[in-house]
Amino acid sequence: MIKIGILGAAGYTGGELIRLLLNHPEAEIVFANSESNAGNLVSDVHEGLIGDTDLKFTSEMPFDKVDVVFFCFGHGKSEAFLKEHTIPANVKIIDLAQDFRIKGDHDYVYGLPEINKEEIMKAQHLANPGCFATCIQLALLPAAYLNLLKEDVAVNAITGSTGAGQKPGATTHFSWRNNNLSIYKPFQHQHIAEIRQSLKQIQGYLDADIDFIPYRGDFARGIFCTAVIKTPAPVEDVIEAYKDFYKDAAFTHYSDKAIDLKQVVNTNKALVHVEKYGSKLLVTSAIDNLLKGAVGQAVQNMNIMFGIDETAGLKLKASAF
Repeated sequence: MIKIGILGAAGYTGGELIRLLLNHPEAEIVFANSESNAGNLVSDVHEGLIGDTDLKFTSEMPFDKVDVVFFCFGHGKSEAFLKEHTIPANVKIIDLAQDFRIKGDHDYVYGLPEINKEEIMKAQHLANPGCFATCIQLALLPAAYLNLLKEDVAVNAITGSTGAGQKPGATTHFSWRNNNLSIYKPFQHQHIAEIRQSLKQIQGYLDADIDFIPYRGDFARGIFCTAVIKTPAPVEDVIEAYKDFYKDAAFTHYSDKAIDLKQVVNTNKALVHVEKYGSKLLVTSAIDNLLKGAVGQAVQNMNIMFGIDETAGLKLKASAF
């Protein structure tokens, strides 16, 4: 059994991670850390787990008793935590924040299995991709492989309210979010840097802009993305390339039919579809922001890092109805 510690276990990602690991055939949660909830039952905070576990939150962090630690912190807190705490060198780290996603003076591997699986297999420290970044990259990576990203790419993507985290804010209240739609951080979203990093990795260069407009949706979970690429490439060749690019991917699938969000919610799947209108290639993609966009991909990466079945604990049914 893979022995696991979770830091920041009381938030949305922590709760979803616990849900997955309780049903994982080769995982054992040793501790779920939350300073503010220490001593409380996990199921008192994550009420969807009532009857599933007697696990309690703890303020302790017994790193010597685990094989891997998941960081479910807010952005910027992982790096600060590591400056104040020592984690044994033999303990793997999977960080769900953005602190180590951009290559730099660290050894964290960027955890997008569709392009970095071999590196993930050898990784001791892993930076899990962002939710928007995952959905958008999976829409654009095969196009980058075909060297199609020569002009600016227009990207729109809408996310559910869980993407904003569990802490209440002005734009997360039901009365504001319900029957409403808004944009935020246009052209400036923090995930653009990691998107560009991966596209450049595959295409070899990236002079074009990724013009990303994020939307807040009036639903709880999921991301739906549209990307427009200008190219003379025949659509038949593009579709064939997309199918070939993802033929060995465990969870990313090309769909011959137009996709919708409900096909992926509550799963670790990513669906991608391509259509052509004149010189414009329209790519649509969809994921669950909490699963393939966060902890589902993190567990997928854990499976790869420990050399077990990549799909273990992740064979989930879509909430289609």
